[in-house]
Amino acid sequence: MTHILLTGSSRGIGAACHETLTAAGATVTGHRSAPLAASDIAADFADPAAPARLWDQARAAGPIDVLVNNAGVFEANPLDGDDWVAGWERTMRINLTASAELCRLAVLDWQARGVPGRIVNVASRAAYRGDSPAHWHYAASKAGMVAMTKTIARGYAKDGILAFAVCPGFTMTGMAEDYLASRGGDKLLADIPLGRVADPAEVASVVRYLALEAPPSMTGAVLDVNGASYVR
Repeated sequence: MTHILLTGSSRGIGAACHETLTAAGATVTGHRSAPLAASDIAADFADPAAPARLWDQARAAGPIDVLVNNAGVFEANPLDGDDWVAGWERTMRINLTASAELCRLAVLDWQARGVPGRIVNVASRAAYRGDSPAHWHYAASKAGMVAMTKTIARGYAKDGILAFAVCPGFTMTGMAEDYLASRGGDKLLADIPLGRVADPAEVASVVRYLALEAPPSMTGAVLDVNGASYVR
């Protein structure tokens, strides 16, 4: 049975991934700020020590075959704000650095055991298209995730370690609902040819495929789920 460590499993895309991966037969260790189930581990990624602690706790339950980095924050950081640098660093720490630390620990573990492994990083359309003037940090963190994914794919394919990224556009999570309301939902929806935002289950289906089924030759792939609002 495949053992998956899934970060950010409390709601939205993460909750849908947890359900979809479990239904596919995987054993999923979820992560959230306040555990709601026995298999979940609490870890606040604003704390630099949290990623390693999460990995150690999850690894203690058995070998990890797949890492899915989904945890993240989407917080406005106005350019003229007094704490702009602090906001930038908080988002980078939670969205990118914590994911990088977990990727590093996964790769080192798989190399030491001589086994294959898979990483799926949930990034964003913002990695390619950018985001609002109050979200420089968010776009940069997601672009970093994409670049990191490609680097891992190129560097460790010879070891059977595969890496993929998913780039959703607006998805109907709590974060997206707040953003749509604050920016005028109809105007934003007009920019999506499909005419609606994605459902978390749609993104989860792509994560499931990459985590469990995608052929090795797909390593390094970045898959878009954005209703054609950004094509490349």
